[in-house]
Amino acid sequence: MPRVREVDVFRLVLPYGRRPESILVKLTDHGGMAGWGEVVHPDPKVWGTLEETLAQILIGVDWETPHDLPELGTAADMACWDLATRMTGVPLAHALGGTRTSLMATVRLPAVRSLQSAVDGVNRFVGAGYAHVTVEIHPGWDVEPLRAIRAAYPALAITVDARRAYTEIGQLESLAGYDLSGIERPCDDLDLSAELQSRLSIPVVVEARSLAELDEAVAARAGRALMLRPSLFGSLAAVKTAHDRARRAGWDITCADGRGTGLARAATVAVAALPGCTLPSDVTEPPRNAQIVEPPVGASGGVVAIPLTQPGLGHTVDEERVRRMARDSFALR
Repeated sequence: MPRVREVDVFRLVLPYGRRPESILVKLTDHGGMAGWGEVVHPDPKVWGTLEETLAQILIGVDWETPHDLPELGTAADMACWDLATRMTGVPLAHALGGTRTSLMATVRLPAVRSLQSAVDGVNRFVGAGYAHVTVEIHPGWDVEPLRAIRAAYPALAITVDARRAYTEIGQLESLAGYDLSGIERPCDDLDLSAELQSRLSIPVVVEARSLAELDEAVAARAGRALMLRPSLFGSLAAVKTAHDRARRAGWDITCADGRGTGLARAATVAVAALPGCTLPSDVTEPPRNAQIVEPPVGASGGVVAIPLTQPGLGHTVDEERVRRMARDSFALR
């Protein structure tokens, strides 16, 4: 039975891209075992909320599973799951109900400056072993890059991510002629998304940011697949519920989430082991200079192995590196 003795929280600014922020939570029980969690791009209020609430909720409190605890937020909830499954010797993927030993990864190609840059980017991904690429599009950058990529790679599996940028579906409908595997996040309007799905044989992939949004999307027939981002649901129990509801509706599922330090990605990999997650998932590794876990989270030949030989998240955290990278921290005893 976990009984938390100490809570450590770290704020990191990550050394890539626009230098995103990540918050890590470490929970240590009375026997010295630790569980870790992460939230990437946290709401500004998260830091203060954790400082004000975690001690009262967790320290010295007996609990069997994270289901016994009130809402903690993404990072602390993940840390509870990691701690509980490490104590019972069970991989997190199995504790959630996962059945896979590996999964196919997709890799994202952001909008770039030229068609040649797009083709070159895909060439790098294919050379690294990826069999599936997700191409980010927007009005004015859709038909031409797809035509160039498809001409260079006739057999490559391609999904497009419209990032809710479209208000008309005619252009998106025409993209299906490029032998796509799916269209992700076409628009914000569920009725428009449903109309697009009714015209296509490939799945429209809807990103739901809550269980209520998922129920609305299923009722509207806004798609045939769910983009499941664990960080949006606040707890892994809610993520599992979203998976189960989408699966009962007959929807396929792809998993994705912020890259962070590797911890958030590790949790996403565990979720992607669930039986309904049949589509390639965006679990490519964060940059090596940001990772604080061993072994690093990432794909080999476009395939991600589910860490089933170790309990919990299946990765060891380099705490010395965490403390060197931390811009701020606090401890609760």
